[in-house]
Amino acid sequence: MNVVDSSGWLEYFAAGPNASFFAPAIEKTRDLIVPSLSLYEVFKRVLQQRSENDALQAVAVMQQGRVVDLDASIALSAARLSIDHQLPMADSVVLATARAFGATLWTQDADFDGMPRVQYRAGRQ
Repeated sequence: MNVVDSSGWLEYFAAGPNASFFAPAIEKTRDLIVPSLSLYEVFKRVLQQRSENDALQAVAVMQQGRVVDLDASIALSAARLSIDHQLPMADSVVLATARAFGATLWTQDADFDGMPRVQYRAGRQ
């Protein structure tokens, strides 16, 4: 199972330098877990930078995976992870979701570098 954080989705949709790093996790939709918070983050960013149609197309691709809502269990786990690793809320929710499903987290967010079950590749600065 795989979870791709919002930075990875945005890199993939923009055909950025790390898009090929995220492609295997994104394109293997039967093993893809998508936190509902990632839908929010990606939709918002694409809507700001492009158009509503582009934003809707992006989330349609994301919804080919299994979308997971933020429930009480994931929320409490995220709060613990946020404190333990000094993570922002969104990062802790994505990590908690990945851990809830025994998934590998794919990211270019340096907050996750060196964590277990994380595939990290540095993004552009």
